[in-house]
Amino acid sequence: MIRITTAGLAVLLMCTGLDRADAQFVGSTYTSTAPKDCRQIGKPSELDGSTTRVCKGKDGLVVLIAEDDLREIVSVGRNRKAAAEEPAAKVWFAPFNSSETTVEWRTAGTKPFAMIQRWHIADGSDPDKQGRPNTKAMLVVTRLPPGPVCHVAYVDAIANPNGNELARKAADDFARGFICGKDEVKIVGASGRAVELATMR
Repeated sequence: MIRITTAGLAVLLMCTGLDRADAQFVGSTYTSTAPKDCRQIGKPSELDGSTTRVCKGKDGLVVLIAEDDLREIVSVGRNRKAAAEEPAAKVWFAPFNSSETTVEWRTAGTKPFAMIQRWHIADGSDPDKQGRPNTKAMLVVTRLPPGPVCHVAYVDAIANPNGNELARKAADDFARGFICGKDEVKIVGASGRAVELATMR
């Protein structure tokens, strides 16, 4: 049996670069963007039903969700105004779309550095029995402050049965070093119809 004293463990951690001060556990926590858990901004538009809501996030961040013409944008900031000015607030998917109400926050220690959210993208070429478009699921990885907030990676949830794991790995590997406006959004794993729809121009 190997016995390691407290002093010996400290030396071992220092030698391997895993000093407690530097070691940060990377994991996930979750919040909700369901309307009941958020603050509605103004009243829904009578013309097109457009809505805006602000939801509590992690570590003082808020999530801004705005819907217009059956399309959503999701952004993050220290407040509503800051979130509305981020690059993520200017990204629209061309087909009708919506985001699910669970946000996964990837954190290092207690600090979130990326968020993961499942989206549904309408596929006009695949109507249901009522003629409405079926939707295709996709996971969106978004980098968080410090620095700009923008999409980092897309994972097709149908083409990749392990999509959640791929999205977490993409967040851990790419989000903190991603340069918004310069780096291209990464397609992680097998591409599928959801990613194809989301990247239509």
